[in-house]
Amino acid sequence: MISPLAHIHPDAKIGNNVTIDPFAVINNNVTIGDDTHIMSNAVIASGTTIGKSCKIFPGAVIGAIPQDLKFVGEDTTVEIGDHTTLRECVTVNRGTKDRWKTVVGSHCLLMAYAHVAHDCILGNYVILANGVQLAGHVTVDDHAILGGLAGVHQFTRVGAHTYVAGHTVIRKDVPPYVKAAREPLSYMGINIVGLQRSKMPKETIAEISNIYHILFVEKHTTSAALALIEKNFDSSPVKEQIVQFINTSRTGIIKRHSKIGNDDDFSF
Repeated sequence: MISPLAHIHPDAKIGNNVTIDPFAVINNNVTIGDDTHIMSNAVIASGTTIGKSCKIFPGAVIGAIPQDLKFVGEDTTVEIGDHTTLRECVTVNRGTKDRWKTVVGSHCLLMAYAHVAHDCILGNYVILANGVQLAGHVTVDDHAILGGLAGVHQFTRVGAHTYVAGHTVIRKDVPPYVKAAREPLSYMGINIVGLQRSKMPKETIAEISNIYHILFVEKHTTSAALALIEKNFDSSPVKEQIVQFINTSRTGIIKRHSKIGNDDDFSF
């Protein structure tokens, strides 16, 4: 049902079985997929595409122009995947000429007051807890979880299947499959709970643990650790993913906290 009290631009493309509540605002050059619900006082600005079966809660503003003084009105977009929920007062800004778009994948949950700045790319099944703030050009890969009030520095990457504790500042890249906490943000073991929930085989979890033991626990330099990993492990998807992530890091990766003993002795 589309409320007559909603403001919908005549050029907006609205899918089948879409619900738009009173006082929602849908601007021009907007596409909304089937079965999506736009709630009261949400604003969907120009250049936004929202997928199927999404829920946009009151106060959310999707597709506003970037908070970047270098932005000069270039034609950029926001893309939201299918089955994604954006809770109260979430903001997702359009891209700039760096990436030309800001993307939030499918099956994501962005809790209240989360902010996704210009040119961020979020994968699928990403969870941003309440108040998470992503600066511009941040990449968050599939199945990553960021705890409440975490802040992410611009151009930083958060790898797949990671868990980052709340109230933390992410200044360095967080490699795939790990959990991170403390200040400065540090490696606290692999994300065993998340990997088990994703039904990852035990053999793969063991491989990930052994790789990170070399990288973080044995106190090698990063380059020496990578050489050992290449030598001691057969080619596999997780090995290649971890090695490629580290080799392509622009900011460097987080380090292991000096006060922890075994790989996984820290409980969040």
